[in-house]
Amino acid sequence: MTPEERIAKGLLFCPGDPTLKAIKLKTHNLCSEYNRTFEDETEKRKELIGQIFAEIGEGSFAQGPIYIHYGTHTKIGKRVFMNFNLTIQDDAFVTIGDDCNFGPGVSIVTPVHPMVADERRLMYNPDGSPIRLCYAKPVTIGKDCWFGANVTVCPGVTIGDGCVIGAGAVVTRDIPANSFAAGNPCRVIREITEEDSMIHKPEVIGEFLVAPPEK
Repeated sequence: MTPEERIAKGLLFCPGDPTLKAIKLKTHNLCSEYNRTFEDETEKRKELIGQIFAEIGEGSFAQGPIYIHYGTHTKIGKRVFMNFNLTIQDDAFVTIGDDCNFGPGVSIVTPVHPMVADERRLMYNPDGSPIRLCYAKPVTIGKDCWFGANVTVCPGVTIGDGCVIGAGAVVTRDIPANSFAAGNPCRVIREITEEDSMIHKPEVIGEFLVAPPEK
């Protein structure tokens, strides 16, 4: 079984495997190059980010700097905005839906390491030779989500469509669709409803509308 097949099945794998190291080296170098670009070098940025991720939809933008581990394990939808200092440690697969917005310092992590220190340092092949191992759990983020600054999404989490995750949250469990959730560990505070519409905030909305005017 290849390392990629082991990752997909949620089995222990060796992150030091040469094929995996080659993927990470390429992606880390591409990220370094992206982070050295100017913001108005739009064509160069588009080319680089297309090489970093398995998929990135039309209209998606990463402010940079970005820190991506594999990239080939991450699919990003359309019109996604990713602010400063995005980290995606995508040992397992990461899926991000359309129209998400991430504040500064968002981290998405998938790897899981053994809890026992001796096992974390070394385990063993069937022939008795030592090896370092970990495993990883995929992360899925629905469409139309907004993450505040410094949110951390932990391995194996699914976040439903339309969620708002408060700044500094550490998301350790699934969040159902249309929820406002916050805290460490992150918990659902309440459902997002029509009462949250900007139409109920006249002191903020000013002359703007939440829907096109009727003709």
